[in-house]
Amino acid sequence: MEIEFDPAKDEANKAKHGVSLSAGVFVLESQIGEEVDDRQDYGEERINAFGLVEGRLFVCTYTRRSGVFRVISVRLASRQERRRWLT
Repeated sequence: MEIEFDPAKDEANKAKHGVSLSAGVFVLESQIGEEVDDRQDYGEERINAFGLVEGRLFVCTYTRRSGVFRVISVRLASRQERRRWLT
């Protein structure tokens, strides 16, 4: 699976969520579900993928550009998201 991300955004994601955007590949490979993020108009379709990494549920927000997964954010799932996707 091919992913890409902005190195500056990767540093920001590590500072905010404690995880590199490169972890998105593990979330996408272990995906148990996804949903479109339509909370606002981003100018492109953004998708939240939910996947288990080492037994913990993570969220990877991404978009597709020319068949490549462009990772925007990776973070641990919230309690509400865990209840929704793991029960």
